[in-house]
Amino acid sequence: MTPLDAVLQQVDHDLDNSLHRLFEWLKIPSISTDPAYSAHCVTAAQWLKQEMTGLGFKTEVMDTEGHPVVLGHSDGQAGKKALFYGHYDVQPVDPLDQWDTPPFEPRMVTLPDGRKAISARGACDDKGQVMTFIEACRAYRAVTGHLPLGLTILVEGEEESGSPHLPAFVEAHRQALAADVALVCDTGMWDPKTPAITTSLRGLVYEEIIITCADRDLHSGLFGGAAQNPIRVLSNIIADLHDETGRVTVPHFYEGVHDIPSQVLEQWKQLDVHDFLTQVGLKNPAGEHDRLLIEQIQSRPTCDVNGIIGGYTGEGTKTVIASQASAKISFRLVGDQDPQAISKNFEAFVRARVPDDCQVELIHHKGSRALALPFDMSDLTAARSALHDEWGVAPVTIGSGGSIPIVGDFKRVLGLDTLLVGFGLDDDRVHSPNEKYDLTSFHKGIRSWVRILAALAD
Repeated sequence: MTPLDAVLQQVDHDLDNSLHRLFEWLKIPSISTDPAYSAHCVTAAQWLKQEMTGLGFKTEVMDTEGHPVVLGHSDGQAGKKALFYGHYDVQPVDPLDQWDTPPFEPRMVTLPDGRKAISARGACDDKGQVMTFIEACRAYRAVTGHLPLGLTILVEGEEESGSPHLPAFVEAHRQALAADVALVCDTGMWDPKTPAITTSLRGLVYEEIIITCADRDLHSGLFGGAAQNPIRVLSNIIADLHDETGRVTVPHFYEGVHDIPSQVLEQWKQLDVHDFLTQVGLKNPAGEHDRLLIEQIQSRPTCDVNGIIGGYTGEGTKTVIASQASAKISFRLVGDQDPQAISKNFEAFVRARVPDDCQVELIHHKGSRALALPFDMSDLTAARSALHDEWGVAPVTIGSGGSIPIVGDFKRVLGLDTLLVGFGLDDDRVHSPNEKYDLTSFHKGIRSWVRILAALAD
């Protein structure tokens, strides 16, 4: 039996104890967004510190202006070093009456299709995922007495609040966080039998438009037809944002957008995405007409209207021409698109469509660039091989339509590329009542991290 086989066997033998430890952590209601749970967030951090210290990590619970950060360091057999990131805070549980069992009383449940799953708030997002990594480290310590490579573990308590204090923490502790690669376990699998590595994250530009025409709301019977209607002006602007083929029409919007490698596109063509829209009651992709659905959601930039406000929206009728109308619009970015340039070009696009006797105000929110791993990155190749060995199928390398800003800080401040390997499933009900984490995801997630750490060390 090889040392790797022995560590994997230890994972299997210790699974019940691993579940017990996870359940103890899940019992702590570490809701970061509600000040009433601040003490519980500290308790959750202290609980993790104790576990990590028992595994030989030099661990501290470090204060921030918000909830504390757990930071631990351990040397490994190889000279290489990795930084692992996760979070111990969880979402609020409302509406409580929609939970089948109390959210902070974790238990094993049997799903209608026979799968076993852990049910609790935080089971998947992100305590269960963090514990797959912690338990992999535990198995290595138990069998070999050491870790295969040097590790720094950073677990924060404000991810569900937008990580407001973590970028400053990373900047202030950049030397302590130095590593060769970053690892994140807060993503998902392609399906219950197919692992995935997220290799790209879309960036974000968020804008607000406020159109003001008359100096007060007007009687539509008296002023209709003569007075500018800000809702109509705004609607025309929004309608102009896309052409008949689904492309965004803001000037220079596609500068920095690159086509993905042909071999990756061929892989994507084999993936079944039939249920992606049907599960939400839709059937026809609404993005660029010449792009596959999977390209539209993973590797292409987007423009979406997130909200429109204007005029009378109460019960009944009110014949009024509003004085003001506003919209919130987001752009998801890919490749080398420049958030500042897109924001500037969008403002020019809007101002060119506002009549002379109307005013426009634009509110520019903070933007972030897209991130992508090099497809020939050696650590990516190692992780793909490790996941294939565990699951018996080649992992899918996918892009994420969402944004994880701290990954950008790891690149900008620490110079680190990040491997995002998670074991969540689409039906885990993350952020919703009855959140769960499949037992197979937890068990094979631990085994997967054992293999990935060995592969990275090699």
